[in-house]
Amino acid sequence: VELVFDQGLGDLFVIRIAGNVVSPSQIGSVEFAVEKFGTRLVVVMGHTLCGAVEATIEEIIQPAGGERSGHLHSIVSRIRPAVEPLLETELAADPAALMEKATRANVRYATNHLRHGSEILEHHVQKSELLIVGAEYSLETGAVDFFDGLPG
Repeated sequence: VELVFDQGLGDLFVIRIAGNVVSPSQIGSVEFAVEKFGTRLVVVMGHTLCGAVEATIEEIIQPAGGERSGHLHSIVSRIRPAVEPLLETELAADPAALMEKATRANVRYATNHLRHGSEILEHHVQKSELLIVGAEYSLETGAVDFFDGLPG
């Protein structure tokens, strides 16, 4: 992330987790960054060809049952609500388009969870002291596309 945004080590408060899933510990980490360091921008950045999103799609289409680790299942279960509705659309017939839309849907789901899953973060967002945006990093081009939560 520091390389993508041309920043030095320690210049950004970075939380890395497969699939950009938002759990209580991630919310707490973001609250800490906002409250302790005055962080004003939170970027939830997914990437093309995300393996966690792909694993979630595979699990929805053909459940693995008890074959998956409980820890991996916890990631898949947090991504599932973002991805599952897409399988009820025409995207189900186009794996590449499904993957593209599912990755972005998952980022939107995570940004919304951060915006509304914490009274502290929601308060700062409402007071225009914090912006939470979604982005996608292209593994192919190295470009970052900000697509969710940008001001007017």
